[in-house]
Amino acid sequence: MRAVIQRVSEASCKVEGKITGAIENGFLILLGISEEDTEEDLKWLAAKIANMRVFGDENGLMNKSISDINGNILLVSQFTLLAQTKKGNRPSFIKAARPDKAIPLYEKMVAELTILTQTTIETGIFGADMKISLVNDGPVTIIMDTADRERH
Repeated sequence: MRAVIQRVSEASCKVEGKITGAIENGFLILLGISEEDTEEDLKWLAAKIANMRVFGDENGLMNKSISDINGNILLVSQFTLLAQTKKGNRPSFIKAARPDKAIPLYEKMVAELTILTQTTIETGIFGADMKISLVNDGPVTIIMDTADRERH
């Protein structure tokens, strides 16, 4: 799983001109799911996101998590995060999970983040042509890949 986590002061997702999800003050998360991803990867990534301390404290230091600030999350599925670009000029998306695998994992990520952060997770629509708007706060953008995690 790959995630691009952006700290935002606001973000929204539109499909066919209609807002499917909108937040203020929190994370816009773009999530790419690969064929190799497991529920273990999902749980690890969700815990890292829920506990990531990138929000300012009273001294302006990044010491607070999304839960500490009562922040919101907009989670958007984005298979293009799995693009392979080593060969040629047209990206290959062969490593991206097919919908029959990706949709259940995406839905489990929504559920897991809801439990861990105690907030409602706003979403896009899986597989739709989405228009994402955001105001990146900082800017703070973190890229995580479960393939890069340390395994014990």
